[in-house]
Amino acid sequence: MAVKIRLKRLGKIRVPQYRIVVVDSRKKRDGRVIEEIGKYHPKEEPSFIDVTSERAQYWLGVGAQPTEAVEAILKITGDWQKFKGLPGTEGTLKVAEPKRDKLEIFNEALKEAANEPKGAAVTKKAEKKADKKEEAPVEEAPAAEAEAADAPAEDA
Repeated sequence: MAVKIRLKRLGKIRVPQYRIVVVDSRKKRDGRVIEEIGKYHPKEEPSFIDVTSERAQYWLGVGAQPTEAVEAILKITGDWQKFKGLPGTEGTLKVAEPKRDKLEIFNEALKEAANEPKGAAVTKKAEKKADKKEEAPVEEAPAAEAEAADAPAEDA
């Protein structure tokens, strides 16, 4: 039986995700596999590559032939150089920065919100209502003066 290490395609249209699998060469591309030894997501930045090095070394050692694409991935991870005994076994794999903890992001936003000045958050409607209220007491003041003027006349 001829064993190959190749890619099995998953994912939606225009969002491919691959599994690096060990499979009989006569099987379909996405058919039944012997073993899954890794993942490859080319659309992420940088590309996500995760290969179980121990299993890749085993299958290469027993004669499994990698396809061109899988060979390139194994060179990036350094597994191909390790198998062939070449220098550069650390590979050239780029790893994305780890995502920040959501709790940490929330606490930062909370500190920033605490430092902002308070009382400036007034909507336009509230401003219009405040303007109308300021005008209303001014109109009532002359009426109060007129009432005050009428009261002493009655006393006299």
